[in-house]
Order: sequence, then C-alpha cells, then structure tokens
Amino acid sequence: MLPLRILQTLLFLIYPFAVWFFLDHGMVAAAALFLAAAAALAAAVKRSAASLACAAAALILAAFAWAFDLPQAVKLYPVFVNAALLVLFAASLKTVPVAERFARLRHSELPRHAVVYCRRVTVAWCIFFTCNGLMALDSVLYRSDAWWALYNGAVSYVLIALMFAAEFGIRLLLQRRHDAAGKLP
Repeated sequence: MLPLRILQTLLFLIYPFAVWFFLDHGMVAAAALFLAAAAALAAAVKRSAASLACAAAALILAAFAWAFDLPQAVKLYPVFVNAALLVLFAASLKTVPVAERFARLRHSELPRHAVVYCRRVTVAWCIFFTCNGLMALDSVLYRSDAWWALYNGAVSYVLIALMFAAEFGIRLLLQRRHDAAGKLP
C-alpha cells in the first residue's frame, strides 16, 4: 500500500504542472484524465470521508472538463480543496477545534491557555484557507495557466510551510512565556 500512497502523493504534487502542460498543448481531455486518475487513486488509497469527498469532487470536475471541453474545471480542484479544509476547520470550532485535536494527540491534558491558543490557531487556518482558496480561484479566472500552475504547485505549498513555521515559532515563544511565568506549558 505504501507504493500506491507514494504514487498518489506524487500525482497530486505534479498535478498543477501536468495540467499546465496538457492545457498548453490543447489537451483538455488528457488534463481531465490525469485529474480523474489521481482522484481515483486517492480514493483507493485513503478511505476517509474527507478524501472520498475530495476524490468525488475531482472526478466531477474532470468529467465537466472532458464533457464540455472546459479547461477551467480541471483547475478548480485546489479551490475545492481549500474550501473543504475551510469547512472542516470552521465546523470544528463548534466542538473541539482541529488544532486542539492534534495537540491532544501529544498531550492528553491541555491547560486552559493551550486550549485557547488551539482555538486561535484553528481560526488562523480558517483565514489562511479562505485567502489561499481565493488566490487559487483568482488564478483560475484571471491568470495564465503558467501562473495557475506556479501558484497551486509551488507558491501555495511555500505559504503552507511558512504558516506551519510561524505557528510553531509562536507556540514555542508562548510556551516559554508561560514557563517563565511559572505556569504549566
């Protein structure tokens, strides 16, 4: 199963550049087939409800692209993924925020300030997914295929890494402050 998971990850990493190549050569059907294959493999490898929903959306977008010769449809997948993550993170604010769930995997008991921090981190990710999704949509509607591929295949990943790094740095800083004040981390 590991080789399939690696292949599935590689397909989605190269997806923007493959779509750019296919669209640049007027091959909308090939771009749709690439997205459909990546989505089908993802559905087979990851059997969670979220990954199945993303795979279903990718298959629907690929079908629209192929049936109507609509190149924008294959480029909408990153917009959908950001929207799905936004919904997941925002919905978790009604119960246990996503960031708190991850924190509790490492520390089952969290002090109150950590719970508050996790809620704020989840809100920050909601803002991030909103902005990233809007940028992805902008790249579909108003930018060239090359810019779309660059943003969705590289820039957005760099922004995600920067978001993780910033959050990690802020978390360490806040933990040190709480430790220095004599509170539990």
